[in-house]
Amino acid sequence: MKPELVLVGPMMPHVMEALDEDFIVHRLWEASDRDALLAKAAPRARAIGTNGHLGASAALIDALPKLEIIGCYGVGTDSIDLDHAAARNVIVTNTPDVLNDDVANMAIALLLATSRRICEGDRYVRSGKWLKSNMALTRSIRNRKMGILGLGRIGKSIAEKAAVFGMEISYHGRRKQDDVPYRFFDNLVEMAQDSDYLVAICPGGEATNKIVNRAVMEALGPEGTLINVARGSVVDEPELVSALQDGRLGAAGLDVFEEEPKVPEALLAMDQVVLQPHAASATVETRHAMGDLVVKNLRAHFAGQAVLTPVR
Repeated sequence: MKPELVLVGPMMPHVMEALDEDFIVHRLWEASDRDALLAKAAPRARAIGTNGHLGASAALIDALPKLEIIGCYGVGTDSIDLDHAAARNVIVTNTPDVLNDDVANMAIALLLATSRRICEGDRYVRSGKWLKSNMALTRSIRNRKMGILGLGRIGKSIAEKAAVFGMEISYHGRRKQDDVPYRFFDNLVEMAQDSDYLVAICPGGEATNKIVNRAVMEALGPEGTLINVARGSVVDEPELVSALQDGRLGAAGLDVFEEEPKVPEALLAMDQVVLQPHAASATVETRHAMGDLVVKNLRAHFAGQAVLTPVR
């Protein structure tokens, strides 16, 4: 008999087909009465399928006493109660590495879009302003300084790509990494003060909540640019809006926000801000690979094998 799985939200069609092939799937997001569905699934459900946004709370984990594994579609696991899962001996997997390149590419795209004012230039041409005068000059990124907040797998990929453009790289994280050639700052404000561009690619969660605060933004300064491809929670969003409005921060390229899909109204009118709908990993190729990895982890577990990408 197929093992049973509670799917918290929809996934790509090919993933849903694979899950339906291997599991009896309980579609939680379709249930008019979620508690009733969970009560029905509780005696037999051994797996949860979820994503980095929907996660898995302690209450959801406890609703399934037979739970063995949580397969997360995405790298971020701050919405999954990892401590509670560990206490219950529940394996948690995510989808690292397969999205590194595209997320790093989005960071570089935002870097170029903000420095060269790509979106503003597009609007300038479309509105007919170019017929009247040339657009103001933009800024080169060669020989400029990039500070990376979080030098993990994706952070390293961003650093490698930025170095191709002739940028000087530094980083801030929990510890110094001896195997990288970049300058380490143990103080984020000091790194921001030394940087032209600050790229946030650290995990979300309590440890990094609003880590990019007023002091960091003011250290980055009126000529500085913040790029966020991490989580909306890592930036103090009201302070960001204020800093941009007052000119204490020069520009921002944002793929993530505090209350997605809601974006602060003030940001929508700012020419110095480039906005994306949390789309850094949203290429056909990467999303397919992420979905495949969710399925592979679940299949490995129920075949009695070690999972490929355990969180911890």
